Amino acid sequence: MKKSILLFAGLALLTMKSQAQTVTDYDGNVYNTVTIGTQVWLQQNLKVTHYRNGNAIPNVTDNTQWSNLTTGAYCDYNNTPSYSTIYGKLYNWYTINTGNLCPTGWHVPSDAEWTTLTTYLGGASVAGGKLKETGTIHWLSPNTGATNEVDFTALPGGYRYLDGIFFNNGSYGDWWSTTAFNTNTSWGRNMRYSNVSVLNDYGNNNSGFAVRCVNDVATRTDEFLNKTEIKIYPNPANKILFVNNTEQEEINLIIYNIVGACIIERELRNENNEIDISTLQKGIYIIKIAGADWTLQHKLIKE
Repeated sequence: MKKSILLFAGLALLTMKSQAQTVTDYDGNVYNTVTIGTQVWLQQNLKVTHYRNGNAIPNVTDNTQWSNLTTGAYCDYNNTPSYSTIYGKLYNWYTINTGNLCPTGWHVPSDAEWTTLTTYLGGASVAGGKLKETGTIHWLSPNTGATNEVDFTALPGGYRYLDGIFFNNGSYGDWWSTTAFNTNTSWGRNMRYSNVSVLNDYGNNNSGFAVRCVNDVATRTDEFLNKTEIKIYPNPANKILFVNNTEQEEINLIIYNIVGACIIERELRNENNEIDISTLQKGIYIIKIAGADWTLQHKLIKE
């Protein structure tokens, strides 16, 4: 065993288009699953009206009440239940933050897990086309670049703004992550009818976004970074990023920006390496380090 990171649940970059199983939520809604890279996702947006412990999630239709919430709630787009049959429910972030929304064995993805998905698909600048449902039955024309080649079947469910008003069903899809941006806002992802990108965006915690659940076991997490002989620090970083390679194995390091463009690429052979990141703008980047038969990915925050 060369490195513990060889056990990244097997980094074979395979997308299995056949759904190996179905998952049922507390309300009895049934979802297909789809494997994309090292992750397993539900193929539909969440529709559940109860937390997995059985507690009911309030359905808040009044705009003023919605905008003043500090606890979990859901709604149907335009307060019309028939929308949710197709597009799933819209949830505020307080519902996400309970950690109790998805079926047992599943969770709402973190910002890093969304990035793992888009990076696997070639970067956020092109991943939307590969994730969106094809055609214009649900997406407005032209539904640019939609191929749905990994069977994710992203739909344009729209969103509910923090003031309670509904927007953009048919043209936008917005999904939550579990990762807070600051006290009042949290990270999410946005796809649009007019381009092929997946936009890394954040919304007010009182906004209503869709939810896609990802499997607990099959998803690679950042904790693997601390189980390998490759050490990357500090993080967040300002001017210099240090990479400690105790075995002095030949490795390749690439830093991508959030839309998947390669910003820095280095071949590293020494035990101690310094990467100058002083010219990078503040924000979130993805570090990819690869050896002969292993790959490591991690989120980097540039201060």
